[in-house]
Amino acid sequence: GLAADARRGRRIVKSVFVDKVASVAQHSDLSNKLRLSPDIPCEEGVLVAVRVLNNKARYNQLELTSGRMATVTQGDIVVGALGHRKALLGYSGHLPTELGVGDTIQLLNIGGVLGVCDSANPDVGPPFDCEVLGTVLHFPYLGERIGVPARAGAQEFDPGAPLDTQGVPVVALAGTCMDSGKTAAACAIVSRLRHRGLHVAACKATGVSLRRDILAMQDAGAAETTIFSDLGIVTTTAENGPALTRTLLTNLAAEKPDVIVLELGDGLLGAYGVEAILSDASIRDALTAVALCANDPVAAWGGAKILREQFGIEPAVVTGPATDNAVGIDQISERLDLPAINALSNGVALGDHIASVLEGERK
Repeated sequence: GLAADARRGRRIVKSVFVDKVASVAQHSDLSNKLRLSPDIPCEEGVLVAVRVLNNKARYNQLELTSGRMATVTQGDIVVGALGHRKALLGYSGHLPTELGVGDTIQLLNIGGVLGVCDSANPDVGPPFDCEVLGTVLHFPYLGERIGVPARAGAQEFDPGAPLDTQGVPVVALAGTCMDSGKTAAACAIVSRLRHRGLHVAACKATGVSLRRDILAMQDAGAAETTIFSDLGIVTTTAENGPALTRTLLTNLAAEKPDVIVLELGDGLLGAYGVEAILSDASIRDALTAVALCANDPVAAWGGAKILREQFGIEPAVVTGPATDNAVGIDQISERLDLPAINALSNGVALGDHIASVLEGERK
C-alpha cells in the first residue's frame, strides 16, 4: 500500500535528468528531472529509470508520452515500467523477482516495458540492455518530502468490475495473430462510421503497453479512446483480461457514444487473454459484431472455427492480409460462407458492412 511505498521511498539517493519518458508512463506527469530510490519493488507497473547500454539498428525506437516515436541510443536515460511480455513476433520476457541499482534488464517493447528478456524473434534482433538506476519517485503528500514509487495508469484496476454498456453497440476486432490487420480494420471502421454521422468511441483491451493503435483510432475519428494501460496494466493476461475489458467498455459507454470499437490485440490463440475475454458471457453478450482479421486463408478458416465452435460467435466479416486479393476473398467466401472485405483497399465497404450489421441489430 501507500504507507509501505512511502517507507521504501524515504532513502532518496539521487536526482537524474532523463532523456526520454516512455508512453507507458503517460499518466504520471513526469518532468525531465526526477528523484530516484534504490529500493525497487518488483511489481508490474512500477516506473524505473534506466541507462541504455547498447545501440541497435532495428526495433530501436521508443514511443514517448507525446505519442511521437524517438530513436533510442546508447547512453540515453529512459523511464519505463516493469512488466512482462509474451509476443510471438517480438521479445518475450518476465518480470524480475528482485532488482538493484546497477542490475541489467531489457527493454521489451516500444512502449517502454522493462523486464528480463527470455527470447527474441530474429526479425527484431537482440533487445536494448539497460542499467537500472532506481525507482522513479513521486511526492503525493502535500508539504512532505515523502516519495512513493510512481506507477503506470490513471485509474486503479478493479478485478471485480461489472459491465454496463448502457445499450451501446460494440464492434470487436479479433485477429489470428499479431500483425493481422486489426488496427487498420478498426481505423477503417471508425472512419466510415464517423463519416456516416456516428459518435464513435474506441479502445484496445489486450496486448503490451503501446498507445500507437489507439492514437491511430483517434486520428481516424474516434471521439474517446482508452487502453488497458490507463488502468495501470502493463501487459494483459487471461487473469486480468475480462475485468479490464468490462472496465474499458463501461467507461466508454458512460460517454454516450453511438458505437464502441474494441480491438483485441494479439491473436485468438495467445498469452494476452483474448480467449478469456471471449469466454466471459457478459462481454460476449455485449458484442454486436465481431470482425475476424486473418493473415491467410488457413488462418481465416481456423479463426472462424474457433469463434464459431468455442464461443458461439458468428463473424460478421473477414478482413486482414487474407483478403489482399481475389484469391483469398474467393476462398473465404466459398469455404467459410463469410463476406471478405479488405480494410486497406476497400475500407468504406468494410465500414458500410459493419454499419448494416448495426442497423440490422437495431431493427
